[in-house]
Amino acid sequence: MREELVEIFHDEHRQIRPGAALPELKVEFFAFANVNNTIRLRQGRLLVRLSDLLESAPESVVRSIAHILLAKMYRKPIDRTHAARYRKYVGSREVVNKAHLVRQMRGRKRLDSPKGHVYDLDAIFEDLNRRFFYGLMGRPRMSWSPSRTRRILGHYDPAHNAIVISRIFDHPAIPRYAVEYIVYHEMLHLKHPVRLRGSRRCVHSAEFQAEEKLFPEVERAEAFLKRL
Repeated sequence: MREELVEIFHDEHRQIRPGAALPELKVEFFAFANVNNTIRLRQGRLLVRLSDLLESAPESVVRSIAHILLAKMYRKPIDRTHAARYRKYVGSREVVNKAHLVRQMRGRKRLDSPKGHVYDLDAIFEDLNRRFFYGLMGRPRMSWSPSRTRRILGHYDPAHNAIVISRIFDHPAIPRYAVEYIVYHEMLHLKHPVRLRGSRRCVHSAEFQAEEKLFPEVERAEAFLKRL
């Protein structure tokens, strides 16, 4: 299998850099905590690590991965067909389910208490659950982020069934409606999982966006977040 992988990468290398000498190449499967693939150039030798979740991937998908990694390595345009094929495969239900299971077993996720200095995320979730979801949504693990990040205001992690909100919102100057809006948005991710449409992942479906607009202070909250 390793020899086949090396040959596939050499074939794609010839396509991307025709006429160039083939570098020494090492390809191996690695137990990442997710569907990660890496390529490094060390002293003229290419070192490739592929997620072991892809060991059973069809040859066509492996070729697409080889093309994408090499194109990034040499700063060449990525062929759309290869990109679409790879996205479709890793977005399939089978691979997504495997990835979630692997992240639960291998991944580490630091979760803090849902109780902050100002706001209690568990209490906010239960209030929103009662007001908008008839109290039927099972509460995931709620946590404030380790740092006061502005880059990611909140996210839902399906592998760990956790909603994490940036600690920047746990402050007296932050209005409650802004915190509620962020939590509500992540609750919608719990209700409307990411879907695959063709080769593209649909994160915010039409149903998601329509339901998001039902938040009473959505415009006020979005305006506040823009200022923040």
